[in-house]
Amino acid sequence: MSEPKTNGRSSPIAYSCYFNRNREGEQFAPEHVFSYQLSGTLLINTGDSEHVFNEGDFRFIKRNQLLKFVKQPPVGGVFKSISIYLDQPMLRDFSIVYGYKAIEEPFRGEAVMRLNGGALCKSFMDSLMPYTGSDQAIPQQLQVLKQHEAVMILLQSKPELQNILFDFTEPGKIDLEAFMNKNFHFNVQLKRFAYLTGRSLATFKRDFEHIFHTSPSKWLQQRRLQEAHYLIKEKGRAPSDVYLEIGFEDLSHFSFAFKKMYGMPPSKLVG
Repeated sequence: MSEPKTNGRSSPIAYSCYFNRNREGEQFAPEHVFSYQLSGTLLINTGDSEHVFNEGDFRFIKRNQLLKFVKQPPVGGVFKSISIYLDQPMLRDFSIVYGYKAIEEPFRGEAVMRLNGGALCKSFMDSLMPYTGSDQAIPQQLQVLKQHEAVMILLQSKPELQNILFDFTEPGKIDLEAFMNKNFHFNVQLKRFAYLTGRSLATFKRDFEHIFHTSPSKWLQQRRLQEAHYLIKEKGRAPSDVYLEIGFEDLSHFSFAFKKMYGMPPSKLVG
C-alpha cells in the first residue's frame, strides 16, 4: 500500500500512516497540536528553525503556524504518527470550567517544541488508537473528553504551556516586510498572509504595495524565483528538488516562470 490512511479532520484525533516513500509538503496549523511519533521520522521547518522527531518523540505545535514537513518511513517500514488537535472553542470551555488563563506576557519561544513525555503521555497516546478507525462512530462527547485529558497532561508535563493554550488573542499587526521576507516560500493564499500579519486582506494589499512598490503576487513570484536561482546556481540543487521548497505547485509552472524571468530554463544553470 502506498497511500496514506487517516481518519479525517472531522475528528480532533488524526492518525497518519505512510508506506515505502517519503512525503513532503506544507501546511497551516490553525490550532494547537499534541503529537506522538510512533515510527519513522518527521522533519518540520518553520522558516526560523528545523526540528527532527524520531520514533518515541512527543511534540507540541503552537497554533497559527506555517510549516513545511517531510515524513520519512524507516527502511523497510512505515511512518506512523498520532495527533490530537486542541481547538479554541474547546480550550475556552476548558478555561471556564477549570479556571485556567494565560498569566504572563504572550509566548515568544519556539512554535514547535519537543516534550519530555513519559509514561503518562505514552498511555494517553495509546488510548487514542481506538478513535482512529474509519469504521467507528465515536461520540463527540468522548472526543472532547480526550481533548480535555490531553490539555491536563500537557499542563502537568510542561506547566508553561498554560500561557500558550489559554492565550486567545488573534495575531496582532506586525512588521509586514520582515514577515514576508521570512515566509515568502510558503504557498498559501494572500488572506492567510494577511491574517498572520494582523491585517484585513485589503489593508494587507495596501500596506504591501506601500512597502514593496508592487503587488503581492508579483513580488512573491519574483522573490521565489530569485531564491530558486540562488539554490540552483550557488548550492547546486536540482530544479525538481527546489520548486516545492520555494512555493511553486508544479515543476512546469516553475520552469516557465523561471525562463520568462531569466531567459533560460532552470536546467541550464545546473552543473
